[in-house]
Amino acid sequence: MSTDDTDPLTLLVTAHPDTGSLTHHVAEQLVSALRPRAVEVADLHRERFDPRFTPADRRHYQEGGDHPPDVAREHRRLDRATDLVLVFPVYWWSMPALLKGWIDRVFVNGWAFDYVAGSHLRPRLQRLTTHLLPIAGDDSGSFERHGYDRALRTQIEHGIVDYVGSRRGATAFIHESEGSSSEATAASVARAVRTVSEAVRAGAPPA
Repeated sequence: MSTDDTDPLTLLVTAHPDTGSLTHHVAEQLVSALRPRAVEVADLHRERFDPRFTPADRRHYQEGGDHPPDVAREHRRLDRATDLVLVFPVYWWSMPALLKGWIDRVFVNGWAFDYVAGSHLRPRLQRLTTHLLPIAGDDSGSFERHGYDRALRTQIEHGIVDYVGSRRGATAFIHESEGSSSEATAASVARAVRTVSEAVRAGAPPA
């Protein structure tokens, strides 16, 4: 979607191979809920984003210089965005490898943060608010009993979002995504979409 550079832009990133999946349905519902706000969807599967950390990525990490072209494209997308929403199925209590590879290659030293050995870390993404919309097959009780929700939030909210200085937005789980009750799933989707869309519309919290 094209938009004026001054308009607030929300970037939705999805990572699911099936365009008929609940993940894609949730992303579509969120786009509708955010209108007329400008939204761009990055469908990593459709776009064939390569999640592998390549020799070119390694060279940039060690020597600096230009980022690989596909990574530079993602940086341009994120540079235009005020809000980032990660919409993803929960695989082994975390994000899919494709999305993790996107983070590995895109949220890199020199762009998402600055770190030089012997000096302090300087986060660089304070202008961005990051929201999470994990879609889980298990029920909320299992997540709570086993600490899966806390583990996922610690890994992503603290380990990634806080590390690069992004503001924490909303985290809205959709549980029992493969349950037999379509009504319950629809209600869970509606709640999660409403939570995230309202957080995006509300803007960044006061400094």
